[in-house]
Amino acid sequence: MADIVKARREGMRWNIIVALDKARPIGAMDVLLLDVVRCIYADATPNELQQQLDYLAGRKMVDIDKRADGHWYAKLTALGVDIAEYTVECREGIARPKKYWG
Repeated sequence: MADIVKARREGMRWNIIVALDKARPIGAMDVLLLDVVRCIYADATPNELQQQLDYLAGRKMVDIDKRADGHWYAKLTALGVDIAEYTVECREGIARPKKYWG
């Protein structure tokens, strides 16, 4: 069971990075990201999304603005963009697919 939970967590992180890459340079609110994540993981919760955003922020891939109304606003950092664009190595913890082109 732990492998399924780990795969979900790491997959969610990659999908958040991809969604934020598409939202550049503006970034995205947590409600939009939750809608994106729920297209893949239908039972995803706001808390689960915030846990993964917090993880990505800790790895310096995402900047988070925690707003007074309780919502989070996220943007990719330069490292996050490099991860999304496959220009740097991606350490374990994020389920980035292997580059199979060029």
